[in-house]
Amino acid sequence: MGQKKARLPFDRAEGIVVIQRRLLKSNAYLGLSPQAKALLHQMQAYWSASGPVGFGVRQAEQSIPCSRKLAMRAFKELQEAGFIVMVEESLFCSRTQSKTRTWRLTWLPCWRHRPPTNDWEKEPVPLAPDKKQA
Repeated sequence: MGQKKARLPFDRAEGIVVIQRRLLKSNAYLGLSPQAKALLHQMQAYWSASGPVGFGVRQAEQSIPCSRKLAMRAFKELQEAGFIVMVEESLFCSRTQSKTRTWRLTWLPCWRHRPPTNDWEKEPVPLAPDKKQA
């Protein structure tokens, strides 16, 4: 005889965020600062398979919460670890509409047809070093 499928008590109104155990146990994730981990989860809450996530430094400052400097460092950490890839840079213009940076979350699909690249599993590629002024 057919049994009813048990329903889990998840919030149906706001949805749920699920993350891979493999990612949570990885050295790449465990090596992140608390701010970068918090930012990773906040960005995933805005994820949609239809396109990249729009998430800026100000939004990170408010949602983590932290200083601007820590928010910027968290974005850099996530990039260096391969969890996020910038798709478009931010644009500020007082006459036209401004837009925030957009990011592709590498452990999730993007643009409906593009599978995850899981860059965080690959050997980390450091970003160009900051140019220090003398």
